[in-house]
Amino acid sequence: MSAFKDLKPLSRPPSLHVTVQESLRSYIEVNKLKAGDALPPESFLAQQLGVGRNSVREAIKALESLGILETRRGIGVFVKEFSFQPLLDNLAYGLGDTLRDVEELRELRRVLEVGLIDKTIEMIGEEDLAALRDVTERMRQRAERNESFAEEDELFHRLLFRCQNNRMLTALIEVFWRAFYKASNFANLDNSDPLSTWRDHHEIVEAIAARDVERARKRLDEHYEGILQVIANNKQPYKS
Repeated sequence: MSAFKDLKPLSRPPSLHVTVQESLRSYIEVNKLKAGDALPPESFLAQQLGVGRNSVREAIKALESLGILETRRGIGVFVKEFSFQPLLDNLAYGLGDTLRDVEELRELRRVLEVGLIDKTIEMIGEEDLAALRDVTERMRQRAERNESFAEEDELFHRLLFRCQNNRMLTALIEVFWRAFYKASNFANLDNSDPLSTWRDHHEIVEAIAARDVERARKRLDEHYEGILQVIANNKQPYKS
């Protein structure tokens, strides 16, 4: 253990396991541990921190729930590969029964997507353009039957930024749709004009295909204004 920097003993605040968590995070960062690297045994950590093994065990469990550590039975505790999934799950779990969550996520997505669309135009290839055209055609077919197409809409935005391999944006899109589906349980968010929404998506794709950054930004921004209008126009009291 001498190759690593030591941990400092702790005072005993009311939430000791929280402080132990922070110390373990710091230990990982200071020692530049990577995914797959092992932590020292619980007994060593407890001795270094000046706390009981139960406090260390609780802290490790908490960090496991955050996706930072993983315990391999009979082997030890290891640093886990970073993932947005725990953050995604916590955000989705914390969404309340109000449209405010949907509205705030919509605005955050709007800023990110409008700001990043120029990078998509630089990077997108024919395969992704073909996939976007395919999904917008499915939107058109459903719109002509006056059907909503939330699944196709979600897929469209995933495809729009797939070429960037931006995990944060992908996670945020998923959180938005979780919030949207949850809000549909207590508010009417049905699209009253699916043909107009299809045209929004179609025009976004055509602007991207033409490599027209300004038009793509404008169309995408207008699309998000339409989403806000749907939310504003369809707020209804929760019905049990």
